[in-house]
Amino acid sequence: MSLTKKPTTGMKDILPEEMRIRDYCISMITKTYETFGFTHIETPCVEHIENLCSNQGGENEKLVFKILKRGEKLNVETATCENDLADSGLRFDLTLPLARYYSNNQASLPAPFKALQMGNVWRAERPQKGRFRQFMQCDIDILGEAGNLAEIELILATTTLLSKLQFNNFKVKINERRILKAMAAYAGFDPEKTGEVFVILDKMDKIGIEGVKEDLIANGFEAATVEKYMSLFDEIAALGDSTNIAALDFLNEKLNGFIEEGVIDNLKEIFMGVNAAKTADCVLAFDPTLVRGMGYYTGTIYEIEMAELNCSVAGGGRYDKMIGKFTGNDTPAVGFSIGFERIITIMLEKGFKIPGESVKTAFLVEKGIEGERMGEIIKEASALRNEGKVVLVARMNKNKKFQKETLMNQGYTEFKDFYLEGLKN
Repeated sequence: MSLTKKPTTGMKDILPEEMRIRDYCISMITKTYETFGFTHIETPCVEHIENLCSNQGGENEKLVFKILKRGEKLNVETATCENDLADSGLRFDLTLPLARYYSNNQASLPAPFKALQMGNVWRAERPQKGRFRQFMQCDIDILGEAGNLAEIELILATTTLLSKLQFNNFKVKINERRILKAMAAYAGFDPEKTGEVFVILDKMDKIGIEGVKEDLIANGFEAATVEKYMSLFDEIAALGDSTNIAALDFLNEKLNGFIEEGVIDNLKEIFMGVNAAKTADCVLAFDPTLVRGMGYYTGTIYEIEMAELNCSVAGGGRYDKMIGKFTGNDTPAVGFSIGFERIITIMLEKGFKIPGESVKTAFLVEKGIEGERMGEIIKEASALRNEGKVVLVARMNKNKKFQKETLMNQGYTEFKDFYLEGLKN
């Protein structure tokens, strides 16, 4: 069997010029989030299969890379389903592993606990622009804080980070799961079927309000119920350029008797708190069509949308019931995840330059230079390195022009060429 040099489908090799930007972003993420009090943690990339298939990960549970049992535990003859063959799998996100981590280590952690987690996750989905089967995720979560201070801090931290990465004029869309449910209840949908309603509603940005209406009716929902439901979105849209607060006040009145007390006021406070403190060039927008597919969300949900990509680049929400599935006691929890790979894709397309990057110098040494002369060259490089400069010492290739072009792509701007007969520039 011949070897294959290309990576497997949906995964990629990362070249040095991209790796420099990735390392810079990781550094900025860590520094920025640490100023908000988040603590860096790490969880294993392999999780128990029962955790990954616990009906909390939405469609992602269908995309798990499962790991076969080993040795005597692997019995193909008696297996009746996939899970008889697998006892673990690669994590599809960082939230579920965090819930297990917190449940296991809660006694050693502060309350509330502000976690920063970065690492690769895996999903067996169809690859597309900015989307891979193996990709880096970056999450911040606050565990043990029931109030909306957690949401305000998460949104401020994430928007501050994006601003530091030179992103401007982006939109933070916010909604509430309990508002979604109240709107469906107001219209008269069967509570047992609201999940189906939300799946169709989630297509609003692709098929429009008429498309959603037609799709709901085509899936067997009564036309009168659908009309009443869609009228809510029409009335919100009719508010035009009114503030988010106006839309929320409208729903607070319209959904009286269907929505939990305080839900609307809680969301209004988040808008007011973030708008009062944000430093990033971004707009907060209430979006009653925002759903987010994860089954574990219980309250506030949000996404960040950028014009450069026709999709979200960050998202998250509150998941107060997940930790309780491990411990038996519900723990308030809310998180925000940035789409690291999508952000890197935009930065590369923009030709992003790392600000304040150290001057990188390459010493190219002709073949044949050895001994004392080579020692002097290395000593000179060491002196520059001690000053904090980046110096590469390498043998000179026959095609020196191509060698220099390749190094320039890696950020080298200064070159010193050492020949047997002396130094040439």
